[in-house]
Amino acid sequence: MIIDLPSTTTSQVNSKLVEVREQGGAVALGRVLTLVIVTDDGTKTEEAIAAANEASREHPCRVIVLAKGARKAAARLDAQIRVGGDAGASEVIVLRLYGPLAEQAASCTVPLLLPDAPVVAWWPSEAPEVPAEDPIGQLAARRITDSAAEKNPIKALDQRRKSYAEGDTDLAWTRLTNWRAQLASALDLPPFEKITSATVVGESDSPSTELLAGWLAWSLKIPVTRAKATSGEGIVQVYLERRSGPVELVRPDGKTGTLTQAGQPERRIALQRRTVRDCLSEELRRLDPDEIYEAALKAAAKVVKGRAPSAKSAAKPAAAKAAPKAAASKAAAPKAKAKAPADKPAADKPDTAKPARKAAAKKVTAKADS
Repeated sequence: MIIDLPSTTTSQVNSKLVEVREQGGAVALGRVLTLVIVTDDGTKTEEAIAAANEASREHPCRVIVLAKGARKAAARLDAQIRVGGDAGASEVIVLRLYGPLAEQAASCTVPLLLPDAPVVAWWPSEAPEVPAEDPIGQLAARRITDSAAEKNPIKALDQRRKSYAEGDTDLAWTRLTNWRAQLASALDLPPFEKITSATVVGESDSPSTELLAGWLAWSLKIPVTRAKATSGEGIVQVYLERRSGPVELVRPDGKTGTLTQAGQPERRIALQRRTVRDCLSEELRRLDPDEIYEAALKAAAKVVKGRAPSAKSAAKPAAAKAAPKAAASKAAAPKAKAKAPADKPAADKPDTAKPARKAAAKKVTAKADS
């Protein structure tokens, strides 16, 4: 059910919510949090609402959408209440703010917050330079941004690093969950050797690639190279170097990955690019600071730029390992041949016929004397 309230006030919106709740029987006690979505009014607004509706099936909440309209228009508030099938497992309040009211979004939000429920703020596209200091960010215990959705993703990620505060997170980080899980499980298999270096390959404007490189540098305490992919979307390849041979995870098509490592059969892994609704659902599962994201974000600044490992360079460790073995086997062959002369010659062996000849000689001498 969708209820439109044009040219209204927040008090009228609250009154209508109470009326709808009494008619439908929905209670505020069933909501675990308030999700505030801050965006510009347009097509992206409906996309964000659809993602929030899907996430609300796992986390029932009140969704307040602050859709900022034309700044030069007269001050006006148009509201819309969505409940039932149009709101997933939540109740959605869309506030379209025009004119000077667009800059006063926080004052329109406070009267609609659920009492004694945590607040999560989400910027689906453009986010403030310092989310923790934004009026909406100050109301929230958790602040979700998406640097991949901004005009310059890498620059936006650098800004997230400079302005980081406890409670900040980014959907570019959440998109790494499956990559991190697969790499961690690969290193749990033998041979259990130390990783000496790593290379992460992805699109030049992929913030997730930057964060994955930072996570590897921080967690493994190794030098990491960030390389630009010539094809593919998002993260394309991760190459971990170790003594027995590399661990390589490649996803050229954005759907299926191939894991290759020494001593293990090649495996194909489902590695589909994650949707916004999946990432949002994961972020709403925790409301405490994400220390791992903070560490990866800061370590990403120390990652060096380089080139992706080629097929020839990937084969070098195995070839280098085989070469010493071949050389060793060649060196061993002459030694084996040299051992034959060193054996005791047949002439040096005790002559068993010698005592018999001496005895025969004595007999001949005896006969001659006789």
